[in-house]
This record gives sequence, C-alpha cells and structure tokens, in this order.
Amino acid sequence: MFPVLPVFTLMSYEYLLLLDKEVKYVWERPWSIMSLLYLVVRYFGLFLALLCGSWGGLLYMPESVSYGLLVLIEWGFSVYFCFAEAILIWRLYALCNQSKLLLYVLVGLFLPIVALSIGTDIYLYSRSNVFSVKEIITPHAKYCTLSYNIGPMPAIYTSIPIVCYDVLLVILAVAILVKHLKERRDFRMRANTYMVMIVRYHIMYFALNLTNQILLVILWAHIPTSAMSLSELFNDTAPFILAPRLIISIWDTHAQDDCVEVSKLFEDCTCWTSPSRSERHEMDSVVV
Repeated sequence: MFPVLPVFTLMSYEYLLLLDKEVKYVWERPWSIMSLLYLVVRYFGLFLALLCGSWGGLLYMPESVSYGLLVLIEWGFSVYFCFAEAILIWRLYALCNQSKLLLYVLVGLFLPIVALSIGTDIYLYSRSNVFSVKEIITPHAKYCTLSYNIGPMPAIYTSIPIVCYDVLLVILAVAILVKHLKERRDFRMRANTYMVMIVRYHIMYFALNLTNQILLVILWAHIPTSAMSLSELFNDTAPFILAPRLIISIWDTHAQDDCVEVSKLFEDCTCWTSPSRSERHEMDSVVV
C-alpha cells in the first residue's frame, strides 16, 4: 500500500512553512515569469502529491477509476518536469546577462526532449497492457496497487536524453561560475552570493532529478513492494518540495540583503550581476 500519511504530512507541513514567504514575495509583488513558474511548480506539484496520496488509499476507488487516475498522475509528472526544467533554463539565461543566443540554444535542445516525453507517454499510457491496477481487500482496508507488466527499457531510453540535458545545464552553470570567480579573483573580491546560490541549486536539482530518473527506472523493474513504496514516496514528494523552495530561498536572501534596490523584482535587480556597494569599495581600494 502506498504511504499515504507521510505524503500528506510532508506536503502540508511544507505548504504552511512557505506560505508567509510566498505571500510576501509572490502575491504582494509585481508579476514576473519566475513568479508564474513558481506558482506552477508550487500548486501543480501540490495537486499531484495530493492526487498520489488519494490514489494510494486515502479514498476508495474502483479499479477503472484508479487506472484512469494513475494515467493522469503519470502525465502530470511529465508536465511538472517540463516546468522545472524551464526554471533552470530561465536562471541560466539570467546568469549569462540575458543572452538570447543561449536561451534559443537551450530551448531548441529541450524541445526534442519534450517531444520524446510526450511520445513515450502516449506509447505507454495509451496501452492498457503496460501496467495493471489491482484492488486489494483486507480486513481493515481496501486499496489499489500497481504492477508494471513490461521491463524498464522504455524508462531507460527516455531517461538518457533527460540526464544528458541536465548534465549540460550543470556544466554551463559551473562554467559561468568559474568565469565569475576568476574575474572576482583578479580584483580580490568575494564571489557574488546569488551567483553561487543559483549554481549550487542547479547542482542540487541535477542530483535530485538523477535520483528521480533512477527510481523511475527501478519502478518499472520487478522489485519488492516495500522498495516500491519508498521509491514512490521519494518521487511523489521530493521534486514538489525542492523546486519551489529553491526559488523562494533566493528571493528571501535577496530581501534580507542590504541591496538598495530590494523593492525591485529579483530578476530586474542588478545586485546579483553587478558588484554591491561594499564590493565596489573593495574594487576601488585595489585599483588605487
């Protein structure tokens, strides 16, 4: 049986934990592309997590309804992945001084992955023999369980380009940071806090997505029920918790900084691409 209570506990706690910061940095400020992306990964992820919990045994569902709901969840995971990747692309675009060329290249490379994901979902979830849902009746509860009827190869083939694309994003982020560190070292200045944060979050998301892809492949293999439950618990909570938190943490750090333009949107502020007042003072001292 799917671990329903941990999912609802984690997601409810996480939602309440970030609610005050969300109101402060999203609802009380002008809209931006990043704030819209935040709302998508925040509430669509919450919707998917609660849907997974409901499917796992919170509410009784017949097999026919349970099967359709599971297909909806799997499609939802693919859509959520696309929006999470869009956040990484937009951050890299901002790091590179809003380079249109880089944005077009990254989007152009990402579109085939989106097409592959859609094609794989159509191929898998339009066939009723790919996986089956069985109703389990015990003296204390009724719930549905999932079993995959094909091997993990389709999931492996789909995961390879996704992981390769994430590797490319991480390499670009690290290369930008290395260049930034070299430039700052010439002036004996500290690295920009936001530059380091964004690159660190790119690496964290890469590790998360890599783990997620590995667990998805494992789910398609024949593994014990306990291992499947743990894998599903991770896949159905960790991505939906981490992605919104990474966005909020950058906004929160920016709001608590001594930036004179803190009232601006983070994307429009120059403090994370230009030296701060204290850093400019350090630079002037070195030059003099």
